[in-house]
Amino acid sequence: MIMVCKNKGLLPKGKTMQKIDCTGLACPRPVLMAKQATESADAGPVTLIVDNLAAKENVSRFLALQGYEVEVSQQEGSFEITGRPGSQKAPKAQPAQATGAEKASKILIFCPTDRIGFGDDELGRKLLISFIKTVNEMGPDLWRLVLVNNGVKLATTGSPVLEDLQKLADSGISILVCGTCLTHFDLMDKKQVGQTTNMLDIITSMQLADKVISL
Repeated sequence: MIMVCKNKGLLPKGKTMQKIDCTGLACPRPVLMAKQATESADAGPVTLIVDNLAAKENVSRFLALQGYEVEVSQQEGSFEITGRPGSQKAPKAQPAQATGAEKASKILIFCPTDRIGFGDDELGRKLLISFIKTVNEMGPDLWRLVLVNNGVKLATTGSPVLEDLQKLADSGISILVCGTCLTHFDLMDKKQVGQTTNMLDIITSMQLADKVISL
């Protein structure tokens, strides 16, 4: 549901405050609704109401990346996220332009699991641990690691590769962790590394990547 509050002298001239109720909606729906609300060239402030931590983090990050000043207030059982346009809208992300020897491939690894292959689960977990510990051998070509479904468990407390993932993040590798998946497994407060993300971010990342490797 979208509610529009008319200008009453508190907003810039000609602007309106959009208030969007996203309660009960899982990501990426709240982010997509935020995107729709901010796409207009003369878009004004917007407030989105969400009722889960994943949506709160994803919407807040989306608005901040669009150049909005973000405020979050917590109500009983919900969050109100208000974005106010900054002095300059952030430009849309574009693929890096590089040529010749300077160009490094942008490899995205899509990891929907906490093990590799089928047959023996214990072997599969050992293989994935070995993969994560070795993946930095890709060098500068490794760009982003996306964790979804069981893969999000790799970024949480108690993960056998948590230290390795933190080293990857510290070296500049982007790690995206599915917020819907964290919520499903009740692991949102146990995430230790990476950015909480949503399907819009994941699809955009795949578009920007030169190569996608799916485990």
